[in-house]
This record gives sequence, C-alpha cells and structure tokens, in this order.
Amino acid sequence: MTQHRYRCLVVDDEALGRELIETHLKQLPSFELVASCASAVEASELLSTQPVDLLFLDIEMPVLKGTDFYQGLAHRPRVIFTTAYRDYALEGFELEAVDYLLKPITFARFFRATQRFLASAQAGRLTPEDSGESNNASIFIRVNRKDVRLALADVVYVQGLKDYVRVHTRNSVFTVKETMTSLSQRMGEGFLRVHRSYLVNQSAITALTRHDVELGELEIPIGDTYRDSVVEKMGHTR
Repeated sequence: MTQHRYRCLVVDDEALGRELIETHLKQLPSFELVASCASAVEASELLSTQPVDLLFLDIEMPVLKGTDFYQGLAHRPRVIFTTAYRDYALEGFELEAVDYLLKPITFARFFRATQRFLASAQAGRLTPEDSGESNNASIFIRVNRKDVRLALADVVYVQGLKDYVRVHTRNSVFTVKETMTSLSQRMGEGFLRVHRSYLVNQSAITALTRHDVELGELEIPIGDTYRDSVVEKMGHTR
C-alpha cells in the first residue's frame, strides 16, 4: 500500500529559516515539499495553482505578515506558524494553527508539531461512525443573552475571572457568567484543571513540566494544589 504524503509549502523571508525546515522535512517520509517561498506574495501566487496540505508560515515578514496573509486566504491549508517572537502564540491559536514553533526550531520540537498535524489529518478522515464519536461533543454557553453552541474540540483553554470565565477557542473568545467548577464538570474528562484560574484542553497540550503546561508556545502555570492530579492524569513522573 502506497503511503500518503502530505504536500507542504514553506514561507519565510529568511533563507536560513527556509533551509532548516526543508532539512527537517527531508527526514519525514509522510511529507513532501512542494515549494519554498521568500514572501507571502510569492506564496499566494503558488497557492492559486497548486494544492497544499500544510503551510510552514513565518509571521514577521516584510510587506505582509504571515498571520494577515493566512487570514486573507479563501481556502486555507492547515498551518504551523514559525516565528522568533512568543507574542503571537494566542493569535496563532485563534487562527486554528496546528502548532506555533519558536525559532530556532529543533528537530524534536518540529517532529512533535508534525505529529499533531498527522493526528488531526487522520482523525479528519474518519466519519463519526468510524471513530466511535458523535456530533454531540458540544455544550451551550450563555453569551449576550443567547445560548451559543460551543464545540468542545475548538476550545483551547478557559481562564477564570472571579465571577466570570473567559473561553478561548481556536478562533474566538467568549466571556461567560459561570464558575470554573460548573463549566469544568460540563466540559468533561477531555479538559484538565491545572490551576484555580485555568482549565485546558488536554489535546492542545504540547509539553508539560511540574510547573506549567505548554499549548504551543503559550505557557499556563500549574497550581500547587492541582500538581499531583495533573501529574497523575498526564502520566508525568519527573
């Protein structure tokens, strides 16, 4: 059986940045490099003629930022953002990025990002019957006097704000009058309380220490009273 290969496009105004990702990609047989572009404008021309499954997209580029370019695409491939700056982590999640890589990018970190892409791509090929899941993985939250359906798979993390919670999804932020305890119970076992003020989607966790969890390059602290349960749940022993 022929192995499926995912078509990749690298976009970075720095030659060294492009070359590093190209070198990493050559070590992964599931991925095929379609082209490497030095600007968003060049990438836009290529995307108009060639289909691509995954973009490795630098954010800070002259003329047109990577995030602005991606937002403007009519048909968006999946994207892994690359940047030298941490400040764009949340923006990356809001654009439904697979991951967010901070330069210089090690192969180990690059590999984890591509594995996240493969997992989501393979899951996307399954029908609800194939995967054993239903389309009911959602809850309703009260926003501006309306009950809004919230797809749990889209939630990255929840932040507690005294009498309210702020729900951060991959493309929106909702402020809801509900307690963290109540929302945590409704969202179920896929979400992990790591701090009195933070609840995270376990599938969004890319790294873990005894002091924080990482969602891409976004770091969320683990509270002292939650540390043991987080360690037990995630199987982290160090």
